[in-house]
Amino acid sequence: MSRRWRARAACVAAAVLGAGLLSTGSAQASVFPCNVSGHVINCTSVTGIDPGSYLQVRQGPGYGYPNQWGWPRLNNGDRVGLACWTTGDGAADNSGYRYWMRIDNGIAFGYVNDWYLSTGGPGSWQQIIRQC
Repeated sequence: MSRRWRARAACVAAAVLGAGLLSTGSAQASVFPCNVSGHVINCTSVTGIDPGSYLQVRQGPGYGYPNQWGWPRLNNGDRVGLACWTTGDGAADNSGYRYWMRIDNGIAFGYVNDWYLSTGGPGSWQQIIRQC
């Protein structure tokens, strides 16, 4: 590979990364694009889970709903695709925070309370994530 071609490829990669098209995101990121089953959708990361604990994906927006099949237990730093948002039960750590995200892993949908996601809160995502 020529030096000129490598330099051009590096510039294109830097431009794509700068635009966020290939961004992997981080726990500090709010909402970022990622690939889920061949489609680019909005994603975020799990955060705020106590050590030794995990976030369970539910069939609906509340803790009374059964666990959703097709989902592993989620830990801090795990990425999830964001399909839409709704309201439901308050978070276990903040009963007044009632926003839930319908998440997508390319196999199944499920719900988690947004309190445990690094979306930045409703002021950050309500313009880009549709309501269910």
